[in-house]
Amino acid sequence: MTGGRRLEWMVPVALTLVAALLRFVGLGHPHELVFDETYYVKDAWTLLNLGYEGTWPDDPNTRFAAGESGIFQTEAAYVVHPPLGKWLIALGMALFGADSGFGWRFSAALFGTLLVPLVYAIARRLSSSIGVATVAAGLLAVDGLAIALSRVSLLDGFLAFFVALAFWFLLLDRDRTNARIGAGEGPWGPLIWHRPWIVAAGLALGAASAVKWSGLYVLAGVGIYLVVSDALERRRAGITGWAQAALLRQAPVSFLQLVPVALAAYVVSWTGWLVTSGGYDRGSDPNPLAALWNYHQSMYGFHVGLSTSHPYASPAWQWPLLLRPTAMWLSRPDAGTETCGWSDDCIAVIGSHPNPVTWYGAWAAVILIVVVLIRRRAGRFGFPFAFALTGLAVTYLPWLLYPARTIFQFYTVAMLPFLVIALALALGWLVRVRAPVEIPQATVSEAAYAERHAAAQTRAWRVFGGVFLVVALLTAIFFLPLSTGILLPYPLWYSHMWVPGWV
Repeated sequence: MTGGRRLEWMVPVALTLVAALLRFVGLGHPHELVFDETYYVKDAWTLLNLGYEGTWPDDPNTRFAAGESGIFQTEAAYVVHPPLGKWLIALGMALFGADSGFGWRFSAALFGTLLVPLVYAIARRLSSSIGVATVAAGLLAVDGLAIALSRVSLLDGFLAFFVALAFWFLLLDRDRTNARIGAGEGPWGPLIWHRPWIVAAGLALGAASAVKWSGLYVLAGVGIYLVVSDALERRRAGITGWAQAALLRQAPVSFLQLVPVALAAYVVSWTGWLVTSGGYDRGSDPNPLAALWNYHQSMYGFHVGLSTSHPYASPAWQWPLLLRPTAMWLSRPDAGTETCGWSDDCIAVIGSHPNPVTWYGAWAAVILIVVVLIRRRAGRFGFPFAFALTGLAVTYLPWLLYPARTIFQFYTVAMLPFLVIALALALGWLVRVRAPVEIPQATVSEAAYAERHAAAQTRAWRVFGGVFLVVALLTAIFFLPLSTGILLPYPLWYSHMWVPGWV
């Protein structure tokens, strides 16, 4: 086996192992329900036992964490998120029990770990570069936001995985479909029915929507992407009626390949509610599907009207600036009861702090990518850049439509795979080998100078890229305690508060 082939499997395996260690070691800490685990973990347990979400007595969290998992009631609870993410949480509890944090967080850690090789695969296929793929997946593996959402049983980590999976399927479809378009004849080009990877993307997006409704925005965005990409490819292939063919002929077929299977996956996720009689609003109509529709109308009204104040609420316009991460768990023992290094004034936190160097660097990369695409200087990076921006757009821009809704910065974990991919691609573009500037009728010395200047530029950007990655890695290590709940001396914890809104 050649060195290149060994790297092809050794690198993603190594990155996956790093991700697994950071997500699974000490997963049971803290042994209490933190933040919205109070909803999702207990809902998952009643789903497993009743087939629908049941209610609990007053103040059940301490009793549940102590092993009293059977104190739930058969009366239906009103929940406002679809059930798939909670079924996945329930899988870990079925395997390892409901009496340990490891059990109720196992699935979140598993999907958070699997997201790393998935991002590697996407970046590798986009860039044809092991280096670019390693940077993208490596930054994700050690990122505090990704780690925190893998160590706390919330829904957004599952959403991030299924969205990234759908985009991986889109990439698998692209080469096959573009080859068929390029071989097509006539003014309209081929009408392509056999696109199994688009069907697979529909399944993944149906699963994403069955975790959180924000997956529906991604489904709509992917539909638009398919129409636009099909039109552009037909235009490149010289098809005269490329716009009409993409919009009037292929678009309806793409809709049938994508949307019905997504809808089917979504409805199947409600099987427990449909086949039992105790779920909330289950008896609102003799027809179970009509009753499900009634329930969805109620949930929609809840989501649209959600504007309750919350100390960690962060509107979407703030997210790129990283003004208000979410503190999901905080413990500050009384002075003298517990020591941490040199101090007896200690604090432990689990928060949604991404690596700030990666985060701000990624948004700078996004701005660079937009400028490069506008100026048409992307070269072979053109499609990879556009693909990463598409993923970011469908996971971020819809949230800007709800400036008054109560939303949180940890929702950005669904954006994070595309941000690290964009950053890795931008670094790959910056460190590329530069050709000397062509000077008409240049003398030998002028041509030699141009060549030396291009080589110096390449070296400078490669030094910059290397330094940036070293700083990003060191910063990730520095911020690791904030995503794992490690007890720190208070002054050391406070040294992490780089922005006033982080306190």
